[in-house]
Amino acid sequence: MTLLPQTLPLEAHDLYRFFHAGDEETLALRGVSLSLERGEIVAVVGPSGSGKSTLLACLAGLDEPDGGTVRINGERITRRSEADRARVRARDVGVLMQTGNLLEHLSVIGNIELAQRVAGRNDHERARALLAELDLGGRAGARPSTLSGGEAARAGLAVALANHPSLLLADEPTGELDPTSVSAVLELLTGLARTGGVVCVVTHSARVAEAADRIVRLSDGSVVDG
Repeated sequence: MTLLPQTLPLEAHDLYRFFHAGDEETLALRGVSLSLERGEIVAVVGPSGSGKSTLLACLAGLDEPDGGTVRINGERITRRSEADRARVRARDVGVLMQTGNLLEHLSVIGNIELAQRVAGRNDHERARALLAELDLGGRAGARPSTLSGGEAARAGLAVALANHPSLLLADEPTGELDPTSVSAVLELLTGLARTGGVVCVVTHSARVAEAADRIVRLSDGSVVDG
């Protein structure tokens, strides 16, 4: 019997991304390839401007690379409609970008429940449990504009984790957090990996990098290690 190769949770091959400003062209990604295995936490590190956030946006299907392909659980998301990409994200991916993922007209718990409804789910207990784990139980009814920077970061992570994603893509999830909150976030990330999920996190935090199973270093849009 021939065994078929196992589908990887995320595969990115030869990604290129260009940005134009007038006559100037910036090459943000230069042939980046990356594969993630089930059960691992991968930290993407590098100096500011090295392409980390651009890479994460392309992996999530929030930005379209100018070259290369991204597959999530074997399904190609590059050069697909936004509706198709959104369907894959709702089904498989939790995303937390630096710009945030909270809608101002909804409460914190309302944002979590909206993410669940988009995925065809309704799990009020999951929403409450996430808020408790992130020490936001008392802020469930608060609007995003009333949250501190650290509270907003934790609330955004709760939204990203609302549907038990098999893949979490997070950009600086601990950037504005105190040490106690960082510990709570790392526990959630390691818990997801322990249950077979995958975490890819862009970070400048040495503590987060130390908790990762693998570190991928970017420099000037290229992978230089990992």
